[in-house]
Amino acid sequence: MLEIRDCDNYDAAKELIVEYSKIKGAESCFVSLDKELADLGSFYEGGALLIGYEQGIPVATVALKRLGDTSAEVKRLYVKPECRGKGYARILLEELLSRCKKLGCKEVTLTTKPDIMGIAHALYKKVGFEESERSGGTVSMKLVVEK
Repeated sequence: MLEIRDCDNYDAAKELIVEYSKIKGAESCFVSLDKELADLGSFYEGGALLIGYEQGIPVATVALKRLGDTSAEVKRLYVKPECRGKGYARILLEELLSRCKKLGCKEVTLTTKPDIMGIAHALYKKVGFEESERSGGTVSMKLVVEK
């Protein structure tokens, strides 16, 4: 069972994000990682940084970065390998999209690398994200958020 909390432990969030950044082939998804990790609270201000806990242990994360008054970007959806296959990514993503609605976001974007993160790409499509651009193995996706 996954318990989702607003970030209450920045060290745990940093650890999960750094672990995610070490996935082979995903390095280019972490262009501003140092700036992000230096102050996670400010980086995701106006959005959300969520941590998923399994039996009190942080095992997953997802973030929402505000881009404007009505737009935001999904970032850092990550589930520790030993906890995958339990539906945690979908649970986190659905909670984040619920937060988007509450924050007044009308459009949510993300980028992913289907060749490396094929399961995540399929999940994004399943919840309604549509591809808007493909370039060099990276796919940009967007979702119009309905109230």
